[in-house]
Amino acid sequence: MITDIQQLIPELRFPEFEGEWEKKKLKDILEFKNGINASKDDYGFGFKFINVLDIIENDFITHDKIVGKVNVSQEIFEKNLVQYGDILFQRSSETREEVGQSNVYLDKGNSATFGGFVIRGRKIGKYDPFFFHLLLKSSIARKEITSKAGGSTRYNVGQGILSSIVLSFAGLPEQQKISSFLTIIDSRIQALEKKKSSLEQYKKGVMQKIFTQEIRFKDADGKDFPEWEEKKLGEVCKFFSGGTPKSTNKRFYSGDIPFIGSGNISDSMVNSFITNEALNNSSAKLIECGDLLYALYGATSGEVAISKLTGAINQAVLCIRTKENKNYLFQLLKFNQEKIVKTFIQGGQGNLSAKIIKELKFSLPSRPEQTHIANFLTALDKKIALVNEQIEKTKAYKKGLLQKMFV
Repeated sequence: MITDIQQLIPELRFPEFEGEWEKKKLKDILEFKNGINASKDDYGFGFKFINVLDIIENDFITHDKIVGKVNVSQEIFEKNLVQYGDILFQRSSETREEVGQSNVYLDKGNSATFGGFVIRGRKIGKYDPFFFHLLLKSSIARKEITSKAGGSTRYNVGQGILSSIVLSFAGLPEQQKISSFLTIIDSRIQALEKKKSSLEQYKKGVMQKIFTQEIRFKDADGKDFPEWEEKKLGEVCKFFSGGTPKSTNKRFYSGDIPFIGSGNISDSMVNSFITNEALNNSSAKLIECGDLLYALYGATSGEVAISKLTGAINQAVLCIRTKENKNYLFQLLKFNQEKIVKTFIQGGQGNLSAKIIKELKFSLPSRPEQTHIANFLTALDKKIALVNEQIEKTKAYKKGLLQKMFV
C-alpha cells in the first residue's frame, strides 16, 4: 500500500490535470525479448539493426538513423521486429550509471531488428511512446534501474530486472500533453544544434579561402595589404614546454598554482594544483593567462588554445609566444591541426614536439592583415559559442522540467 501521496503527484503540472499518477510494473506494459546474435560475416548488410550506440547517441530512433545492418532470414527478422513505440534497453555497461539506458523507436513506416546487447520492450500496454521515453530518462527511473543492476567489472540488467521495475504513469491525455510540450523544447534544441553546425561549416569554408588567399582583406583606405611571406614558426615565435613535479611527493601537489596538462589547455578551471616548491624543484614552467598553448601528447595532440589561466604547464604542453597576432596564429594552427597530426603522428603513434612545430612553414600576412583575419574569425567563434550556450541552457531547462514533471 502506498502511503506517501505526494510521491505520486508531480511538482510541476498542467492545470487541467489532477489526482495521483498510477504505479505500474514494466512487465504490464512491455513484453521483453533479447536480440539477435549473428556470425561476424553477417554484419554490414541486410536489415537495419539497432545496437547499443543507436540507443546512446540518438534523441530517439528512426529507421534512417540506424547505422548497422545484419543479414538474417525473413523469418528471424519478423520474430525480432522493432516497431513504432517499442522501447530498447542497453543490457550491460562498464559503469552502473550507464547500464539500462533506453531509447524509443518512433518510425511508423519502417521496421528494424536489434542486437544481442539490446533488450526490446514490445509495446503491449497503453502509453504515449515519447512520454515513456522521457520518463525512462528521469532521475527517478534511472535510479530504479541502476540500483537493481548486477555485476562487478560489468553491470547488467536482464528481462527479469526490467520486468520488476515500478514507475509512476500519468493518464494517457496527460502523457500526450507532456510529450507535446517537451517535443517543442527538443525541436528548439535541434534547431539550435543545426544553427551551430551551419556556423561551424561556414567558418570551416571561409577559413579555407582565407588561408589559401582566395579571400583577401583591404586596409582602412581600401588598399591591398602586402603580399604574404612564407616563414617557419621558429622564425617568428619563441617556445617552451614544462615538466611534472615528482608525483610521489604529495606536498608538491597541495599548492594553489593551476597545473595545466595537454587535456585542459582550454579550460578555465583545473583539478590539479602545485606549490612554488614543486615549481622550483621540477621542469614545470609558468605561463600567463592569454598565452598560446599547444598540446603535444595524447588524445588532444595538435589542439591549440589561448590560456584562460595563469599557471604551470607540464612537458605535454608547448607555450608559444610571439610578436605576431596570437589570435591569428591560434586560428592558423587550429585550421591546420588535422594536417599536422596526420603528417607527424603516424597511425596514432608518437608525439609532436617543439622541434616539429618550430619547423612548420606557413605563408603569413602582414600584422595588420593578421588582425583583420583574427577579428573576423574570432567574431564567428563568439557567435558559435553563443549558440552553444543557448543549447546548454535549453538542455538544462529541459533537465529541470524532467525532474519536476515526472514522479
